[in-house]
Amino acid sequence: MTSGFVPPPYPYERLGEIKAIANRHPGGAIDLSVGTPCDPAPPQVIAALAEPGRAEGYPPSIGTPELRTAAADWIARRLGAKVDPDAEVAACVGTKEFVASVPQHLRLRTPSRDTVLYPAISYPTYEMGAILAGLRAVPYQSLAEIADADAERALCLWVNSPNNPTGALHDLTEAAGWGRERDVPVLSDECYAEFSYRRPAGTILGAGTAGVLALHSLSKRDNFAGARIGFYAGDAELVHYLREVRKHAGLMPSGPVQRAAAVALADDEHVEAQRDRYWRRMQRLCQMLDAVGLHADLPDGAFYLWFAAPDGDAWAATRMLAERAGIVASPGEFYGPVSTGYLRLAAVAPDEKIELAAQRVGLT
Repeated sequence: MTSGFVPPPYPYERLGEIKAIANRHPGGAIDLSVGTPCDPAPPQVIAALAEPGRAEGYPPSIGTPELRTAAADWIARRLGAKVDPDAEVAACVGTKEFVASVPQHLRLRTPSRDTVLYPAISYPTYEMGAILAGLRAVPYQSLAEIADADAERALCLWVNSPNNPTGALHDLTEAAGWGRERDVPVLSDECYAEFSYRRPAGTILGAGTAGVLALHSLSKRDNFAGARIGFYAGDAELVHYLREVRKHAGLMPSGPVQRAAAVALADDEHVEAQRDRYWRRMQRLCQMLDAVGLHADLPDGAFYLWFAAPDGDAWAATRMLAERAGIVASPGEFYGPVSTGYLRLAAVAPDEKIELAAQRVGLT
């Protein structure tokens, strides 16, 4: 019998032993391995989920006019770019499903190309989306190093700024230009756009919409990960194509969630408070790491600490953090082979949990 695709272990499911070690501490493990928000969504957003008349009928796959307008208004207000809500914006059921499914949709559109280019240090779903579509997944460390032969075969180029896991901010205008010169769609994952600390938040759409898509999530911005809602915006032809394909696939966010998302996007105050909260948590985590002989610099964006392991042994450092502080971290290899000597901590535990970790290593 011919063997087919065998899914690899999901990265975070490999942390069972580490979690068991961390759980030995009184008060249990403090899991900072997955970037899942822990803070409450704004009350007005939760209230919108229960508004009558939103759940009875099928919601529009492309997003309600209210949601698409709210998304376009938010892009203009917070990111300084202009998009047409009628032609250049559409909803998705959380951005992870979009990342994982868009390569197969693009392959149908351009069957002569078979390659997905993605950052060498990155969220693992960029690579997995290519694999699930039966395509070549080719990592790159800089745009300049991408081989001409790979560029000629590219269905798309992924960029991610602020970056997960490093927090780095990248030149999205440069990426847009690279794609336009080579007729390669550039897909810009901007789900951490609101969490930019060294300079104002940005978007690839600031360089125009031709040949690019920006992908945005309410999971991080609004602590709304459980609702599964996001949107993509950019090139009108590409948005139209993906809208039509996704309709046939039945990919539609629920009606109540679309209403709540529109409410969330209209409010900035809770996001400012959340950004400050993440910054304070990362500062405290840096102090905790220093206390156990590790060091992390505060990032330019996102809410992760990315730091080198002593002697390059990330699993040993992960185990030490579990033993000393009861913290569960992510070894860098989850984010690509070039990251094997690093660890990632997500500042996603409540303040009292982070203080508990600090106390475990002797901080007061």
